[in-house]
Amino acid sequence: MGNKIKSFDDHVFESSTEDLLYSGSPYRSWKIPEENWAYYQEWNKSVFMHWEVNYNDLQELVPSGLELDSFNGKYWVSIVAFTMEKIRPAYLPPFSPISNFDEINVRTYVIRDGKPGVYFINIEAGKYLSAFLSRMLSSLPYEKSQITRGDNFYRSNNSNKGFKLDLDYEIGPSISRKSPLDLWLTERYALYLEKDGEIYGYEIQHQEWDLKEVQIDNLEIYYSIGNLIFDSKPDLCQYSPGVKVLAWGMERL
Repeated sequence: MGNKIKSFDDHVFESSTEDLLYSGSPYRSWKIPEENWAYYQEWNKSVFMHWEVNYNDLQELVPSGLELDSFNGKYWVSIVAFTMEKIRPAYLPPFSPISNFDEINVRTYVIRDGKPGVYFINIEAGKYLSAFLSRMLSSLPYEKSQITRGDNFYRSNNSNKGFKLDLDYEIGPSISRKSPLDLWLTERYALYLEKDGEIYGYEIQHQEWDLKEVQIDNLEIYYSIGNLIFDSKPDLCQYSPGVKVLAWGMERL
């Protein structure tokens, strides 16, 4: 089933990646596709920030072909700041000037055909060429932002939209017992988008997120999208060293 684990980059395909492809996940409620996967990627050094939002304000930002997902009747938007690494098509090696870049996505939680997933409201990348190619190849809403990061900070300035993130943080211990909300927000295995009035989906498979506590020492943030404004500390946040990810091709639903 799927591509055999072969690569020009042997360290990419270690045994944990084989397990990722073939063994499934305890939180995935449907089978891994039998077709060949299309992309490998890593979502590393991820800072998750989550806000509870108003249903009506959120509904205006999501295509009608997708149903908003809720947790105990509450609706959430997350801003995730991380570093994309080693993204590449099947059978080709990564090319770090394009494959590695910092990214911020603004996402919410939806359901289509019984499969819970994510819908990206906005995506920013720190490299222009990476943003251009990602938008062209995936049809996801990538755009360029000025991003810098270090071990304990993340800075972004999107002058085109007036978005800003200035974050200093400290990584805490692992969350040994994740809450149902922690799992609901992070263990997602599909993503959806609208293109030319049609709904499309990507199947994804990843390891279970290793979540850690994170202390926010400083946060200056401003994201204004529709009637939603994010300009204060999140209701919930976590950190993860990252996950390895396989993605299948885009499919019209």
